[in-house]
Amino acid sequence: MQITGIESGIGMSKAFPEMNKVGASSTADGAGKFFSELVSKVNDIQVQSDKSIQGLASGENKNLHEVMIAVEKASISFQFMSQVRNKALEAYQEVMRMQV
Repeated sequence: MQITGIESGIGMSKAFPEMNKVGASSTADGAGKFFSELVSKVNDIQVQSDKSIQGLASGENKNLHEVMIAVEKASISFQFMSQVRNKALEAYQEVMRMQV
């Protein structure tokens, strides 16, 4: 009986063909890119919210409900980003607790 490794074509490489193309560093780069894009989008929403508040204070914008919608959108997006961060940290800590 001959025992072959996973890389021989039996097992993980056929079930997950993208693993052959994507290494661990690429996965880390993808996660880093995801988080940087998420932070960038949340920052853009925060800036738009600040501009709408300034417009309301200066009298340019007379629609209070639009300003409140922008502020709540910024608040919800920030809460979402912080929850994604918390879940990612929990997953990392769980992986680090695993015994090899």
